[in-house]
Amino acid sequence: MTTRIYPNLPLESARTIKSTFMAEGALCAATLYLPKDAPDDVQLPAILVVGGWGSIQMALTSSFALSFVEAGYAVMEFDYPGWGNSGGFPRQGINPWRRTRVADTALAHLKAQPQVLAHDITLWGTSFGGGHVVDLATQHPELKGAIVQVPMLDGLAATLATPLGRLVKMIGLGVLDQIKPGAPIFIPTLAEEGDFGTMDRDGGMDAMRAALAAHPDHKYDNRVAARSVLTMPFYRPWLRLKDVKIPMLMIGATGDTVAPFVSDKVKRVGNPNVQVIEVAANHFDPYFNPLFPEMLAHQLKFLRR
Repeated sequence: MTTRIYPNLPLESARTIKSTFMAEGALCAATLYLPKDAPDDVQLPAILVVGGWGSIQMALTSSFALSFVEAGYAVMEFDYPGWGNSGGFPRQGINPWRRTRVADTALAHLKAQPQVLAHDITLWGTSFGGGHVVDLATQHPELKGAIVQVPMLDGLAATLATPLGRLVKMIGLGVLDQIKPGAPIFIPTLAEEGDFGTMDRDGGMDAMRAALAAHPDHKYDNRVAARSVLTMPFYRPWLRLKDVKIPMLMIGATGDTVAPFVSDKVKRVGNPNVQVIEVAANHFDPYFNPLFPEMLAHQLKFLRR
């Protein structure tokens, strides 16, 4: 098996501006990354990073975000309510429709930054966040474009890809978590291959360890509220692909078993605004060398089109 190496770019390579915004009743943490040499009086084209299922800022996304900064873009990341440095209770819960609304508010916050060209913004979403970007792209025809990488387009397909024993256990805990009073029931977000967790395939645990090792000051709470899994089969962003009116680059991994790439459904939609590239990889390979440079090249070419 090819060794995966995280392409670690130092945070010091960018100028950072911390901020907060209110979304869904929570104070959300955001970070804007700017090129070191960018003059204060110049506005830059910008990219909004929309993270995935168990995402927090700089977890698996830092190499892409900082590479875009090196290319001259302002890039903003944020934490969803109840995750990372954002407020909100209960902690560690996931509702895709709520998250899409939060990402929409984050977009408005990015547009308001004085360093950003509000008319030149591209969405960038990965994994579960790729689905949110599809949703947002249908709502914002004024945007420059959108990039989705290993996107979770069909929650039903992702649910059915889960081994039956683990799926039954997850659903049982999810229902119990939904009906019982008090604190949530938590299950691991990432787990070793074959262990119990929402992502136990494609080397997810090793991927997160490698990414966090690149930023040792970042801590990761490897838990998700069990009720979160109940939303998955009903979240199917591919059904809205037909409504995307802005240029979109979609990169799917043919060996993805975490969020299986539903290429047949994408082709069936046949939206000419959506450019599709398929790579022979699993869900986590694109974040690492040796595949990362190829993924980045596709995305920079799209941004510079």
